Amino acid sequence: MTSHSLVPQAPGLSLPVAQMRSVFHPVDVERKLARLQEGSQQREYDNLRSVYERMLERGPERFQVKPRGIPDMAALYDQLPNFTDVLDDVRRHVALAQDSSDGLEVTPMLLLGPPGIGKTHFARQLAELLGTGMNLLPMSSMTAGWLLSGSSSQWKGARPGKVFEALVEGEYANPVIVVDEIDKASSEAQYDPLGALYSLLEHDTAQSFTDEFAEVAIDASQVIWITTANDSRGIPDPILNRMNVFEVEAPTPEQARRIAASLYAGIRAGHDWGRLLDPEPLDDVLDCLAQMPPREMRRALMTGFGNARLDRRSTVEVADLPRAAAGRSRIGFVQ
Repeated sequence: MTSHSLVPQAPGLSLPVAQMRSVFHPVDVERKLARLQEGSQQREYDNLRSVYERMLERGPERFQVKPRGIPDMAALYDQLPNFTDVLDDVRRHVALAQDSSDGLEVTPMLLLGPPGIGKTHFARQLAELLGTGMNLLPMSSMTAGWLLSGSSSQWKGARPGKVFEALVEGEYANPVIVVDEIDKASSEAQYDPLGALYSLLEHDTAQSFTDEFAEVAIDASQVIWITTANDSRGIPDPILNRMNVFEVEAPTPEQARRIAASLYAGIRAGHDWGRLLDPEPLDDVLDCLAQMPPREMRRALMTGFGNARLDRRSTVEVADLPRAAAGRSRIGFVQ
């Protein structure tokens, strides 16, 4: 099987190497399409026909990303010091795949911890590391149970689910799919929003996952699942048992300083205007930023950078940060 080098994602990371993997069988699609053509009520199924034609047009093969060796993850350990256990787990999975013809498989994971500590940010960084991109499914705003698994084509306005779309419309057989705030999945929906996960999180059953709209089996066994939650009590045990659960602590004061320093450097390096600002933040600025949850640090830094440039200064000062930051207590942070 031929390997293909992909574009590098970031300095210090090994180039991901991809092999090709089929995510569906074209003959199944052709059979479904032929039945539609024979039917008398063709117009009712125009959307379904378009999906089948699109599948055949794109073909079944997708890149299966696999890092060439274990990537240098030092920057991630520094940027996400409270995610050490999770990063260790990712390294173990990469190590298993590196000297074999197998693709990279990662056991589904649940990142459990208080709001704002960087769980979704971690997922984005992991997707960037692996080179697959990220599909974010915020369960707190998903009221329909079919968004993961699709809805029957017989329903008005029916469409495929998010997993089908990620594999059929995407470029990768092993995309990162983040089910954000899984503990907030609506229990008021007519269908269980988490119902599809019972099969999707099991490797064997995920190999022939059937979307209810397309009714064609797709191979979702290589999807890299990351779920996040503030509280595990709202998650059914059969789903919890299918995942590695990591309790992510809020960062210690020293870790929070490291996160703030990393964010400062990352934002500065990511913008042309960053060259007009000091390479390193002041100590008292880091102290102030360390009082905030990581989610808020970026917003505070952007405000600080903007205020510094309004005054034509290269140095960000404490006074440049949002006022609310100065007196904030470290509620929920590890002391």
